[in-house]
Amino acid sequence: ELVVQFQVLNQSCQCLAWKPHPVGVWPRPSESQHVVAGYSDGTVRVFSVSRTEMELKMHPHTAALTAITYSTDGEMILSGSKDGIVAVSSPRTGMTIHVLADHKGSPISVLQCTRKQYHDFGVEGGELWLATSSDRRVSVWASDWLQDKCELLDWLSFPAPAGPEGPDSLPPSLAAFCPWEHGVLVYVGFGLQKEALFYSLRKKQVLRKISLPAFATSLSLSPAAPFMAMGFGGRTLLLARAP
Repeated sequence: ELVVQFQVLNQSCQCLAWKPHPVGVWPRPSESQHVVAGYSDGTVRVFSVSRTEMELKMHPHTAALTAITYSTDGEMILSGSKDGIVAVSSPRTGMTIHVLADHKGSPISVLQCTRKQYHDFGVEGGELWLATSSDRRVSVWASDWLQDKCELLDWLSFPAPAGPEGPDSLPPSLAAFCPWEHGVLVYVGFGLQKEALFYSLRKKQVLRKISLPAFATSLSLSPAAPFMAMGFGGRTLLLARAP
């Protein structure tokens, strides 16, 4: 059943995300549900599903958006574009507070946030987040949005053989924080071998590898159990138990 539909004329919606609710608080039906969407003209729009209206429009990018997410508390919106720029914007004020050009020149394929404790990695911040670009680079950041702090924690670059020209012809570079193993992220993408890599942010090294039948085109990790779902070309879906 179609509940509501938002249409933006002459623009394509490239990515979207639901606004999270505070941990342990389940929203009442009367409370507003929000969706943030990124568009091909570089704009970000926030929609209220319950009120069926657009509440906010921002323009933090000059290129089409390719990834978008909320911070874990829903107070910030992180967006990435085709030219590799990552912007951090406040949905309360509509202002962009950070613009990060570390991945400039390569489209952002993944943005993800996760909660952390201040002392986990010896840096200040209430949240970890990562950005992945199509050139097989992953940056990991520690942030404290209230204190306007954003610190680079780790920078990963995965090797690969010479491939076809252009990033659009290669499998995507994908990374995600591991929900069942803190301080570890999982990476899949075009590389020397067809495999999924488990990287430790504490030890700064790859801990384990899982051989794959092909290069994955999508990745999702179970939030509660050590299972990975991966999609491949040829309509194949693989469910694997993590080692």
